[in-house]
Amino acid sequence: MKYKNLFFDMDHGVATITFNRPGALNAMNSETMRELSDAVKTCRDDVKIRAVIITGSGEKAFVAGADIREMENQKPAMALEFVEMGHDTLRMIEIMSKPSIAAVNGLALGGGTEIALACDVRFAAENARFGQPEILIGLIPGWGGTQRLPRIVGMGRAKELILGGEQIDAKRACEIGLVNRVFPVENLLSEAVKFAGKIAKLPPFALKMAKHAMNYGYDISMDSAIRLEMECCAQCFSTKDQKEGMRAFLEKRKPLYTGQ
Repeated sequence: MKYKNLFFDMDHGVATITFNRPGALNAMNSETMRELSDAVKTCRDDVKIRAVIITGSGEKAFVAGADIREMENQKPAMALEFVEMGHDTLRMIEIMSKPSIAAVNGLALGGGTEIALACDVRFAAENARFGQPEILIGLIPGWGGTQRLPRIVGMGRAKELILGGEQIDAKRACEIGLVNRVFPVENLLSEAVKFAGKIAKLPPFALKMAKHAMNYGYDISMDSAIRLEMECCAQCFSTKDQKEGMRAFLEKRKPLYTGQ
């Protein structure tokens, strides 16, 4: 698929998806969401890709929200189709076996925050701003914000952001656990690439099992979650990478993982 609103690059096992609608502050319309869905499917299915970075072009915006001009006159059925496409795409990011890093380079409002929430790790530039301002235009978050945000920052803080529609800066986002780390603008992408590069060298099946255990164990009983963890851990012993990792540890050398 040829992309109009995205850049897609892959280097040393790390794929980078970059939103590129500079005239619209990278706002998400249906065309961009379809392109994002296609790019994420490529990342999910390509065995050469081991980690994914999602970011925005320029220094003003990661994604400044959904495209209001496109949404303004939508009827409920059309709106449902749009939010379902967003949900499907963001869920694909969340549960795919490859770890994902959001490199938030500016405004991440509404759908922008929700895209970041679907990623495994969130890095932010010092100028980044986050918010769920949908309530201010008579809506609520439609791409998972009411569900992922409370799970990440707690119900009280999530309600403050969603019901008040206010924005917070990167420092505050880091304080409440919405963001993992904050970097100077000029260092954001290089730090994301460094972290993704580190992940790309690790055993992919073990990464998959770690994500699976956390994603599917979070909302079940502790006994069931621990059982899930044990089974995922045991499955790792079926891989050549596990044998290589333990052998390298005992031989005091760096392991060479092949993805098998």
